[in-house]
Amino acid sequence: MRRDTFLKSVLATAALGALPLSARASANLKMMIPANPGGGWDTTGRALGKALQDAGVAASVSFENKGGAAGAIGLAQFVNASKGDPNALMVMGAVMLGGIITGKPPVSVTQATPVARLTSEYNVFVVPAASPFQSMKDVVEALKKDPGSVKWGGGSRGSTEHIAAAMLARDVGVDASRINYVPFRGGGEAVAAILGNNVSVGGSGWSEFQQYIESGKMRAIAVTSPTRLKGINVPTMKEQGYNVEIGNWRGVYGAPGITPAQAKALADMVVKATRSKAWAEAMEKNAWTPALLTGKEFADFVDREFASLRATMVKAGMV
Repeated sequence: MRRDTFLKSVLATAALGALPLSARASANLKMMIPANPGGGWDTTGRALGKALQDAGVAASVSFENKGGAAGAIGLAQFVNASKGDPNALMVMGAVMLGGIITGKPPVSVTQATPVARLTSEYNVFVVPAASPFQSMKDVVEALKKDPGSVKWGGGSRGSTEHIAAAMLARDVGVDASRINYVPFRGGGEAVAAILGNNVSVGGSGWSEFQQYIESGKMRAIAVTSPTRLKGINVPTMKEQGYNVEIGNWRGVYGAPGITPAQAKALADMVVKATRSKAWAEAMEKNAWTPALLTGKEFADFVDREFASLRATMVKAGMV
């Protein structure tokens, strides 16, 4: 190869590497899911991966599950191993913020790059089909008599269902620190615990429990939304007389150290994915509410959420 031809080839390759993803051929993406299989983050991440390919913006998407500590274990691996990688994404959400507030891990989501908020949903509380609890009133009566006798199961400490349980305790005059809360690394573990009658009450997003509620294996007793959810005949906490309202949301972050152009390219890819047939099907199947937000708007939203969740958790006696 002539020297000038070789140099042109090297320069062209370097220029290609500097281009935003949107200017290149479909990318091979890597997605960190900082939870065990079977839960909301896992479902969201895999649905997004399929949508990215369906939209033609990703040639392939590989997944890695790394659960524990409200996503902090997966977050640490993502922050430390993916720096500067424009093809790396990580699923996250309100649960991660709550976990960071309560657990104070050595890494924070603020070290990664905000890309997009995707969905929002409210939590539902369920009991096993054979449970003596028929309503949230029954749960509250037991909670008042002996807080430790009611075993709550859900996501990691600081999750929205954990916060909701603490809010309920405080609202009915029970010390929130006495809540008997069992955190699980993923929705699959929580489901198994509820179906196995190993917890008294389970909490998560509607989509994670829907099939078990509809099949009669779980009984839904309350949702944490301000009004009843469309098409779902389950009373809210508020209409049952408890001042508990809290929502959940999920999104994706990019690696630390990527350029603004690379971050925008990732956001553009995600936006295109949310317009795909695969994403529309996932939204309908999981009863998710669209909540797309990208760029600075998403970053500002996360900042506000940190402040809001911290205030709620302080009020509930969790921190």
